[in-house]
Amino acid sequence: MSASPSAAPSADQLLVLLAVARTGRFTTAAQALGLTHTTVSRNIAALETALGGRLLLRGADGWALTPLGERAARAAEGVAAALERLTEGEGPTDPVTGVVRMTTTDGFAALIAAPAVAALREEHPHLTVEIVTLTRRAALHRTGVDIEVVVGTPQVNRGRSLRLGEYELGLYGSRSYLSRHGTPRSAAEAAEHGLVYFVDSMLQVDDLDLPRRLLPGMRDALTSTNVFVHVEATRAGAGLGILPCFVADRHPDLVRLLPEEVRDRLPYHAVVDPESWRRPAVAALLDELRRQMARQRGALEGLGVSQ
Repeated sequence: MSASPSAAPSADQLLVLLAVARTGRFTTAAQALGLTHTTVSRNIAALETALGGRLLLRGADGWALTPLGERAARAAEGVAAALERLTEGEGPTDPVTGVVRMTTTDGFAALIAAPAVAALREEHPHLTVEIVTLTRRAALHRTGVDIEVVVGTPQVNRGRSLRLGEYELGLYGSRSYLSRHGTPRSAAEAAEHGLVYFVDSMLQVDDLDLPRRLLPGMRDALTSTNVFVHVEATRAGAGLGILPCFVADRHPDLVRLLPEEVRDRLPYHAVVDPESWRRPAVAALLDELRRQMARQRGALEGLGVSQ
């Protein structure tokens, strides 16, 4: 049960909380703010007393915000933005400002999110986007993250889901590899080659099980949690890779194999925290991500590549 609020929270306490929320660590936040670990702890404790409840919970990846902590962090972002405007002089207020935190896959982060953020910052230079890359299903309890971009259709208990677009997975081999080992003419022949793909024991997304469904018996040659390792390993000839077409088709030394037999179309969904939906910066980034997905598809179709 929460205690009754006492003294009003201070701007300094809110900024300390914001630093901990962004880094997940008291020590890292202390270094960023030029404070000691003890001072950071004391500010967090005072803020919890002022607001009448816990703001942080220890998680596997560091400190995470509670629902009360999320509200306090939003207020802290407003304080930080106001201070930034004060130091830079008065002018028209841009609502698309502050820090938006998102998680997504490696390929989406590099080829969709990065150009989307670059385009958005041309009009909104006070926007900051923090991206953490991972491949997993949507978290049941998300703290400290505004947008989760996931593969497949998420089961959302808290938050809202928005479809951003879809992409295709295909089977690829490098030209040099195929000249040495031959080009498979069927799924059965492809299964005789080594596979470059995700580490099966660490794969959390059921929708990414294409090799098990369409190429049963294909043995692992090289596995990794990073899609760009898949691409470079396939280009180097480690085996045949199951790759996102929007990533692989950028490389002329890769050949798509058996496109009618070995293929899968998967959606990208954004799962958004309920309070984040009300932030103009989050809404603007979501719109730009959808536009960037459309541009990506248009660019590949312009090159004669089917997506």
